[in-house]
This record gives sequence, structure tokens and C-alpha cells, in this order.
Amino acid sequence: MVLILDKLSQTELLKLALEDGIVDINTITKQIEMNERKKYLEMHKYEIWQGEKDKKWYTYLPDKEKRRRLIKRTSLESIEDEIVSFYKEEAYNPTVYDIFKEWINGKLERNEIQKSTWDRYKRQYDESMKEFGKRKMKSIEGFDVEDFILQAIHEHELTAKGYSNLRTLIYGIFKRAKKKRLIDFSITEVVSDMEISKKSFRKNNKSDEELVFSEEEKGKIISHIESSKMDIVDLGILLYFKTGARPGELSAIKKEDVKDRIIHICRTEICYKDENKCDVYEVRNFPKTEAGIRDVIIPLSSEWIIKKIRTINPFGEYLFERNGKRLKTYNFTARLKTICKKVGIAPKSLNKIRKTYATILIDNGVEESVVTSQMGHTDIKTTKKYYYKDRKSVSQKMIAIDKVEGL
Repeated sequence: MVLILDKLSQTELLKLALEDGIVDINTITKQIEMNERKKYLEMHKYEIWQGEKDKKWYTYLPDKEKRRRLIKRTSLESIEDEIVSFYKEEAYNPTVYDIFKEWINGKLERNEIQKSTWDRYKRQYDESMKEFGKRKMKSIEGFDVEDFILQAIHEHELTAKGYSNLRTLIYGIFKRAKKKRLIDFSITEVVSDMEISKKSFRKNNKSDEELVFSEEEKGKIISHIESSKMDIVDLGILLYFKTGARPGELSAIKKEDVKDRIIHICRTEICYKDENKCDVYEVRNFPKTEAGIRDVIIPLSSEWIIKKIRTINPFGEYLFERNGKRLKTYNFTARLKTICKKVGIAPKSLNKIRKTYATILIDNGVEESVVTSQMGHTDIKTTKKYYYKDRKSVSQKMIAIDKVEGL
């Protein structure tokens, strides 16, 4: 028996003792707490005394500004509690990553963000903050954060958008650290005081031709679809061209959302990783933004698309279903890529269809209020800045220039 015990580790012995009831877990817990309390009280170098007149207990605690501050309590135990609490807080020094986890997990638990956003924040952190995240919070000053940001922009060749995403994490982490009194500087002031040249950011050197479908490319895709058997996925691609919907919006449309030529968009598909790192696709009962809740009008000439979809899928809850299962955004993405390859054009994403749609509306003089309503934007500036692209051919540009008098 002695030989068997010799081979067991302390952890295994403790586990056996607990299972057999030899050791009481409450006793162990209390002993650990007592030892921890003793450790923090031994760190206290100031005298503890009782007042002669008021019989209250007094001591000093270290203070950064005044060197020390006087505290008093009604009992020795309560003043020792205050001492223990103070030194516990002083000893608490989490890493940047620890605070990052607290921040994003808290936002997820309070439903301030979706799991897909949590995944995106974690991905952004891993891409640019992993090494900096090992730093202890209390060792970081404002200039450390500034140096890190400038270095991250340079090393990771961040675009202006990429920096904006990184800044979101920086704000979240260091605002929480300030509230926990781990740092004494304002992250907002640090970032606003930084001088970052626009030349520091990597430019997305994509031409407008790469960001939209030209009239010729669009024609090739639609002709290919209309000449095929046109299954429900093909019809979905056509509807993207006719509505300019966000990629995740069409796959989340229910039958009840469609009335004649009007699609009421009020939900979207999201994708996130589960605990096994597998993709999970869910329908969220609200769109990307508040302005995303809208009624999108389908052109009269395209009303047949909805009718054909209903013929193919007469009983499904969602507009786009196949074999009783809702189609996912990736089904449309994959089909679009396949069609592009077949008609001999460079593959483009569903979001390029959305930019094409916005450009067509603006080029055709559609009222700005209608454009923003169809796109789900609050301001036409957003549409023009991020979605409006030049999709005219050289011959079309020549015609436009030749019409200008005085040139």
C-alpha cells in the first residue's frame, strides 16, 4: 500500500482524500483564505492603532498623490478588511488580453454584440494585438499605446478601415482598464492627440472596374441565367441585381415579407464560430443597421422572378429554400462565382452587385431619398462614398465627352 501511495502525485492523493471524505473542502477553502489574508496584512508597513477617545481603529494606506492617507473603521476586523482589499487591488495586474476578454465577453453577455461580431473582434485582436496583449496593464503608459498603434499600422500595413477596426478594440480595452483603475491616462486623449499621416495607411488599389459589374458583364450573367433551367439559386442571383440587398438579407427573407413588388427587409443572416470552431449560420431578427429595416421595391419588369420563386418553393417558410432547408448566403456566393467563370469574367462578390445597383440608381437620376431607402442608408453621402463607382465603358465616356460644348 505504501508503494502505491508513493507513486501517486500530491494532486491525485488530494483527489482521493476528497472523494473519501478524509479532507473537508470547506476547511481547505477557509485555510487558503486565511493564508491569503495573512499575506496581504504582512505587506502593510504602517501601524494600526485604536483611538483613545472614539475607540475607532486607524491606519495609513499608501497614496500616489499624498504619499499616504488616513483611514478609520469601527473595528479591527473591518480595518484589516480594508487593508486586505487595498493590497489585493494593488496586486491585481491583468494583461491587455485579460481585459480584452472581459470587454468582449461582457458585451456578448449583455447582447450588445452578436457572436459574429465577437468572432470579428477576436480575429482582429489575433491579427494585430497578440504580442502587445501579453503586456501587464499597470506597466503601460499613454506613449506605449501610441507607439504600438503606429507600429501596428506599419507592420500590418493597415488600411484606414483596418485602423478604424483596431481603434475600436483599443478604446474598448483601455476605457475598461481606466474604470478598473489599472491605468490613469485617457485613451481618448491619447488617440486624438496622435498625428497619423494619411500616407501611413495602405491604399486599396482596386479600380472601379473591379468593384462593380460593367453593363456588359451584368448582361452576360443575366443572359446566362435566363438561358439556363433557372433553379432557385439562379433566381436569387437575379433578385440581388434587382434589389441591391446586402448579402445576408435575401437569404433571411420569409414568404410573409413579400407583398407583390415590395420586399420588407427586417432580418439578416449572421455567421459565427461555435466552440468547435465550426461555422454556424443563423437568422437574426433585425438587419445590420436601423436604417436596414426598409421596403425594397422590385422593378415591374422583374415581378416574374418572385412568382417563379414561389412556384419552385410553394410551402417553405423562407423565400429561398431547397429540400425544406433555408439557403445560406454562401450558396448564392458560390453560384455567382461559378457563373462568372462560365461567362468568362473575373469573379466578383455579392457585395459588388450591391455597388452595381447603387451606381445604376444614381447614374439614372433616381431621387436621393429613394436611393438611400432602397440601399438601407441614412445618408446619400454613404452611398456615394462607398458604393458609387464608375462603370461606364470607354465608348460611353467618349459619347459623354463629345456632347459637352466648349471643349
